[in-house]
Amino acid sequence: MNIARANEILENTFGYKTFRPNQGEVISNVLTKKDTLVIMPTGGGKSLCYQIPALIFEGLTIVISPLISLMKDQVEQLTQFGVDALFLNSSLSREQYRSNVARLKRGDIRLLYLAPETLMMDATRNLLKNLRIDCFTIDEAHCISEWGHDFRPEYRQLAEVRKEFPEAVCLALTATATPRVREDIRNILEMRESATFVSSFDRENLFLKVADKEKPLEQILDFLYTRPKQSGIIYCFSRRQVDELYSDLKYEGHKVLPYHAGLSESDRTKNQDAFIKDDVNIIVATIAFGMGINKPDVRFVIHHDMPQNIESYYQQIGRAGRDGLQADCLLLYSYSDKQKIQYFINQKEGEEKEIAEKHLDSLIDYLEESKCRRVPLLSYFGEKADQQSCGMCDNCLLQEGDMEDLTVQAQKYLSCIARTGEKFGAYHIADVLRGSKAKKILQNKHDEVSTYGIGTDWSKNQWIQLSRLLIRQGIVEKDADHGSLLLTESAQSILKGDERVLGLLDRTQTSEAGEPITRTSDEVEQKYNEHLFEELRKLRKRIADDQEVPPYVIFPDTTLMEMSYFYPMDEDKLIGIYGVGSAKMKKYGSDFLKIIRLFCEENGIEEKSRVLEKKVKKSTTLKQHHLVGDEYKKGKSINHLAEQFGVKSVTILSHLKKYLDEGNSLNPDLIIEASELSERKRAEVFSSMKKVGPDLLKPIYEDLKIEVDYGELRILQLAYLAKNGDQN
Repeated sequence: MNIARANEILENTFGYKTFRPNQGEVISNVLTKKDTLVIMPTGGGKSLCYQIPALIFEGLTIVISPLISLMKDQVEQLTQFGVDALFLNSSLSREQYRSNVARLKRGDIRLLYLAPETLMMDATRNLLKNLRIDCFTIDEAHCISEWGHDFRPEYRQLAEVRKEFPEAVCLALTATATPRVREDIRNILEMRESATFVSSFDRENLFLKVADKEKPLEQILDFLYTRPKQSGIIYCFSRRQVDELYSDLKYEGHKVLPYHAGLSESDRTKNQDAFIKDDVNIIVATIAFGMGINKPDVRFVIHHDMPQNIESYYQQIGRAGRDGLQADCLLLYSYSDKQKIQYFINQKEGEEKEIAEKHLDSLIDYLEESKCRRVPLLSYFGEKADQQSCGMCDNCLLQEGDMEDLTVQAQKYLSCIARTGEKFGAYHIADVLRGSKAKKILQNKHDEVSTYGIGTDWSKNQWIQLSRLLIRQGIVEKDADHGSLLLTESAQSILKGDERVLGLLDRTQTSEAGEPITRTSDEVEQKYNEHLFEELRKLRKRIADDQEVPPYVIFPDTTLMEMSYFYPMDEDKLIGIYGVGSAKMKKYGSDFLKIIRLFCEENGIEEKSRVLEKKVKKSTTLKQHHLVGDEYKKGKSINHLAEQFGVKSVTILSHLKKYLDEGNSLNPDLIIEASELSERKRAEVFSSMKKVGPDLLKPIYEDLKIEVDYGELRILQLAYLAKNGDQN
């Protein structure tokens, strides 16, 4: 009965249809009053594991957290969901503190957040002795272990305090804990008959990239160029480096603020709030920043300098992509950074030095890994990678070949520059290619040119990246005064078909690179209406500013994406959107529906059937490559599947390869049909694969004198493997 109630709260209060992996099992265990240890990666949904039981238990749920910012954030979010929660810590005025204590004594509160220091105060302990405590939750539980990366001595005292609440179930949660740290937590908290739930440490929606640090400022500026308006964190080793990079980025026009211990506490709080509230896009920070930040739409994390160990790195990149959408993690690596860390380790002694040395060795193994990066990363946390190629790290993508033939896309882009009179910049050209109905497009009648809408197979960011590549290769020049793109002689040769364009885009931006697990479907993430999304973002920001809360507390980006894809026109349809519970429907439903209806009326758009939502639910229960493989076996072609799943053909090939790698069989005939090469040319490719091996494309590409592009090679590689397996 309790788990049925939990499901009801999940949907009606929080607006979610299903639990994420392990959430339901953890909640069920807690509700039966069994001590529970939860190891769940950042973004995996740890908070609901105690928030939902708190709404079912008759008594109070206490949450111990070392982070004032996290308490404030959690209470703000719970209040929006209509849940009675509060915190007691040093940030409150005397009057606020008294008011909160009075509410506790009246029994109005279901969740109480406390700092360890507050819990140790006699006044707090006396207050709690007179209340019914049903759940004693310890967040960031790794802080209790000396082997954890963030050991806090005051956490050790929690073991004694929990004995004062013998009727309360103990729930310990952390995102980062090696097997040794887990054992420490259980022993110190005396969780003898406890259950341990370990979710996969694999954050599949994070793209992992390590690059040699050469010209870090230029590398970061290039990275940011294709991510306008996106939220991100850049970590630096020192305060001085933070200040320098902040100044450089501000000079380049980015909305950015610094964060480090050298700033006053009020400045740090102000800068952090500006980032959380979307007043700035980027925070440049030392490791002092980020603990307790629950901003779900951080789209990238850059490490300007090496972190000190894998746990710190994992925790820091874990601040990206908490909404389940793809996020990019770039680490700039240099030998001098390694020497800096080694210098500080050499100042330590005994066991502390030994632990630090092991941490550094594990980090270097990860950074210098030449194969899939997830293998050493997951291994560190005691988990084995499901496969040897994740498709979501730089190494796995490079195995597919260093260069791509981008000639066809370049011809489209160059032709569009010509058709629009060489008077417009990269973003305008991308909008024309993608068939945008933006005011500037219609005013200039660019919806009537022949290149309008011929580039919908690529995202806007991919077209922007291509423009950067064309500029670097001297194919296009940028007008210094107006920013418009101009064609060079090389461009004319490419348009005539006399020259080809070879290169590699910044693949961290291609959502088709792998198979990120998203709260929305792949189709929603790729095909939502960007213009409606922007209007809804503006509304969200206005409401958030009026209420003095972060925008994501109103609705996360995933919710706005679904609104911008399904176009719900009434409350019955809006309540079906991810993240819209009954409390938020009452508060904000009419405002968001008004914007959606007006936008649809002005643009002649009709509401989409929720039949598609059933497909969304289905695709989140089964892995996408299983769905694709099953549909392929029904005789559907590569192109048919690409249209059915709303992705590019290369994504279907990637899914089918995963399906094949897992030991499933595939008929090669339908794969070969996707190739546009002659039978003679295909025979040459297969012969080359037999000679040099089918697994890596670059040797085949070179063996064939670069005459066959990587797109064709991927098709025939899959056909070859489907027919011959591992035999060469």
